[in-house]
Amino acid sequence: MLSIKIWGTRGSIPCPGKNTVIFGGNTSCLEIRADEKLVIVDLGTGVKPFGDWLMANESKKGPIDVDIFITHTHWDHIMGFPMFTPLFLPTSKLRIRGPVSYEDDSLEQIIGAQLSYRYWPVRVNELSASIEYAQIKETSLDLGDGLWVTTKYLNHPILCLGYRFEYKGKTIVTAYDNEPFRNLFPTDPSDPSYDEDAALEGEAAAKEENEKLVRFFQSADILIHDCQYTAAEYKTHLGWGHTSYEHAINSAVKARVKKLIMFHHDPNRSDEQLQQLEKDYQNRIAGKTSLQIMMAREGTLIEA
Repeated sequence: MLSIKIWGTRGSIPCPGKNTVIFGGNTSCLEIRADEKLVIVDLGTGVKPFGDWLMANESKKGPIDVDIFITHTHWDHIMGFPMFTPLFLPTSKLRIRGPVSYEDDSLEQIIGAQLSYRYWPVRVNELSASIEYAQIKETSLDLGDGLWVTTKYLNHPILCLGYRFEYKGKTIVTAYDNEPFRNLFPTDPSDPSYDEDAALEGEAAAKEENEKLVRFFQSADILIHDCQYTAAEYKTHLGWGHTSYEHAINSAVKARVKKLIMFHHDPNRSDEQLQQLEKDYQNRIAGKTSLQIMMAREGTLIEA
């Protein structure tokens, strides 16, 4: 069985409070299970309650052994790491993989920098767990026991990877954070910088990259996709590295995805607003496609 459980749904910053009870206020963290095999995608603040759950429910059964995939190293996707309790067990085994941009620092240095005295009372060398780090690019990896993961670069201000997990004929894909590729060259002939060849080439390149992502999502049982903005909001946030609900839904329909989970909620989005948006988009596609859509909710368990 391939399944997911959502431990953190928000983007940018944790937002606890009375307005985020239903959908949750923790930042990005996803648990994936391929039968007994455990994978975590992102170490946002949601990994703290997940670590507590592992300690209470699984640490007594044997060592905690987990593959961790970081989509990218923006703070909201790694800031829960120092509070992940299995780090302090000498029996824990963690394999952390993810992309690194142009910086000289390694993945280990970027994540571990949070555990320095200027930020945190515990140092990296005081952690008891066995931790392995690996910088990855676009690739396919055999995680053992029949579970494979394929990676794909997304469109974000720093290098960011989407992950496609395949197990016994089932597929789960993550795509956060991601912005639709678009033409960066002027397309208005009256613009002094307009160049017809460049404009045409830019349009073709953006179209090709967006089509690559649709192929990456193809026939997924579950797609967890960045949906921070409505289409109207997206127009005022170009270049921020996030997607509109409309674009994510259209991509999922083109890729013949079975279930779309709309993820990476804006920190200012209240439960009431998310409930209304979920209802509106479900009504908008009703009877037009077999795609199922839902907002990501902390604590939700879904089988592929």
